[in-house]
Amino acid sequence: MRSVVLPAMLIGGLALAGCSAAPAPVVTATVVVTQTPTPTPTPTPTPTVPPAAVVEDPSLVPNAEVPAEPIPEGPAVDLGAIPGAEAAPVKDDAGNLISYTVIEGDSFFDIAQRFDLPMQQLLRMNPKVSGLGENIYLRQVINLDWTTTG
Repeated sequence: MRSVVLPAMLIGGLALAGCSAAPAPVVTATVVVTQTPTPTPTPTPTPTVPPAAVVEDPSLVPNAEVPAEPIPEGPAVDLGAIPGAEAAPVKDDAGNLISYTVIEGDSFFDIAQRFDLPMQQLLRMNPKVSGLGENIYLRQVINLDWTTTG
């Protein structure tokens, strides 16, 4: 005859298996769902503004055109090299600015700032510059002589 040794846990587990409690009774509930219709919203009335008293001012003219202020014109003044306008300008024998040649990194706005010229004046002096000065290219000559157009 052969003896079998069983661990104590297994023996204890087999002994307790018969001692479990009875299963709990199942409780059932009946739920009745009723759907209530969604109420139709009442529209909010649009507020009306009472008409304001109109006071006529004879000095005012509707849509009157405002005269455009003239763009001051004058000779370019070299304020010195700045980022975006670093090349040396061309001058005549009297020292008057004649032109500026665009180099890499230049912008038309910075050229106008360096030579103390309003953008509109510099554009008028350079009618071949397109795109309101946004389309300049390397080695393009920008006119700085305000008495001529380039």
